[in-house]
Amino acid sequence: MSRAVVIGVGNEYRHDDGVGLAVLAELDAHPIPGVVTALCDGEPAALLEAWTGAEIAIVVDAVLCEPSTPGRLWRSTVDSLLPGGGSASSHALGIPDAVRLGAALGRVPGELVVYAVEAADLGLGVGLTPAVQAAVPEVVRAVRSELGR
Repeated sequence: MSRAVVIGVGNEYRHDDGVGLAVLAELDAHPIPGVVTALCDGEPAALLEAWTGAEIAIVVDAVLCEPSTPGRLWRSTVDSLLPGGGSASSHALGIPDAVRLGAALGRVPGELVVYAVEAADLGLGVGLTPAVQAAVPEVVRAVRSELGR
């Protein structure tokens, strides 16, 4: 069992959908003892695999909002993800779906925190938009702070 896992969800070939990967790259540049990082495409089975056995799992993903404030950071916990509602993820199935499936299978980490970054562009192409790129250090600080509690 790992103490913690940070899961970056996304696709680097869909602009801001790569924010999770950018956060992982920053964390991997200065590893935290007892913390593993994992890249995930956002499918519920892959999320379950990545967070199974962790005391705490932190998921970083891009989200679509209307209206959007690109780069704005949202923090959620498993309690706010479980009741009703659909996915806020940029993927067909999202984190709430994985949480519901994990709860049914007994595969939810001890603590689950989601950091969602509002996206500006999820179209095909590489590179984050300036607002989302500017949010990466804030997300990294938030993740490190969460892990330091």
